[in-house]
Amino acid sequence: MTTETTYNVLDLFCGCGGLSLGFEQAGFHVLLGIDIWEDALKTYKHNHTSSRTLCADMSSLTGKEVADIINGEKVDVIIGGPPCQGFSIAGKCIVDDERNKLYKGFVRMVEYFKPKAFVMENVPNILSIGNGVVKDTIIRDFESLGYTVAVKVLLASDYGVPQNRRRAIFVGLKDGNEFTFPIPFDTKKVTAEEALSDLPEHTVDDGGAYPFPPLSQYQQLMRSKSNCLYNHQTTTHNQKTIDIISLVPDGGNYKDLPVELQSTRKVHIAWTRLCSTKPSFTIDTGHNHHFHYLYNRVPTVRESARLQSFPDNFVFLGNKGSQLRQVGNAVPPFFSIQIASQLKKYM
Repeated sequence: MTTETTYNVLDLFCGCGGLSLGFEQAGFHVLLGIDIWEDALKTYKHNHTSSRTLCADMSSLTGKEVADIINGEKVDVIIGGPPCQGFSIAGKCIVDDERNKLYKGFVRMVEYFKPKAFVMENVPNILSIGNGVVKDTIIRDFESLGYTVAVKVLLASDYGVPQNRRRAIFVGLKDGNEFTFPIPFDTKKVTAEEALSDLPEHTVDDGGAYPFPPLSQYQQLMRSKSNCLYNHQTTTHNQKTIDIISLVPDGGNYKDLPVELQSTRKVHIAWTRLCSTKPSFTIDTGHNHHFHYLYNRVPTVRESARLQSFPDNFVFLGNKGSQLRQVGNAVPPFFSIQIASQLKKYM
C-alpha cells in the first residue's frame, strides 16, 4: 500500500487563511502562515490548528528566520498575495522603493527556499499597470530564479464560488513545465440565493442553532461540518437608511431610487442589492454600500463568508469590522482548492 506524499506549504500574507484552506483541502500541509495583521492571524490559528503562525513584516523578514521557525523542514510550495498597489515604475522596471518591499519579500522567500512551485495571487489590474511593465517584471524576477511562470486572470464563479471575483494568478514551476490553469466548471453557477437563503434576517448568537434547514446543495456543503451558526450578527441601520434600501429591488442599485435620493451616497456602487439569481459581485473590505437581495440590511460576516465559500465551521475572530475585512481580503477557498488540486499534478 503506497502512502500519498504530503507537500509542505508556506503561506505569505496569509490573512485569515482562505488560500491555505484550499491547499489543505487539496491535501497539502501548510507549515506556517505569515502576516502582520494580528486579528487575521488569530482567526488563522483558530481554524488552521495544524499550522504555525508568525506575526512579522515581510519587507524585512529573512528566509533564515522562517527556516528556524519551521525547524528546517523542506518547503515544497510558497503561496500568497503580496500587496502590489502603488508599484513604483521607471522605464521598463519596478524601482526598488518602500512600496515594493512586500512583493520583494515574496521573491526573497522563493529565492531562499527554492520550492518546487509558487502561487501568487493579486488584483487583475496588476497585469496592466505601466502597460504591462509590472507583469513583465514579476515574470522576469521569477524566471531569473529558474521558474517557468504562467499567469492568467480567473473568475471565482467559474469554480463553484457564488461570487464574480476576478483575480490574477501567477504560478511558477521549477522543473521547466508550464502550469495549465484549471478548466472552468461546466455546471450552472451558484447564485446568491443558493448561498444565503437558509440564513435568517435577524441575529443568531454565536453557537446558536440554524433556524432553517439547508435549501440548496451549496448550503448543505457549507453546513456539512457545522451544527450551529457563528458570525451572524446583523447590522442595525437607522430608519432613513432602511427606508432607502427598501426602495431598491432585488439586483438593483441607486439608479432605481427617486432622483432626489440617488446622490445620497457619493460612490458608484451605492445602494446596490445582491441579485438573488446571480453570483454576488466582488465581496470587498467595505461592505457599507452592498445590501442583501431580500433583507433591508448589509450582509452579515457569515453571509459574506458564504459568498467567499468559507464553510460555516470556519469562525472569524476580532470585532465585526475586522471580521468583515478579513473576509473581504481573503482568497475564496473553493477557488483555492481548484488551483491547489491542479498544481498537485505537477508535484
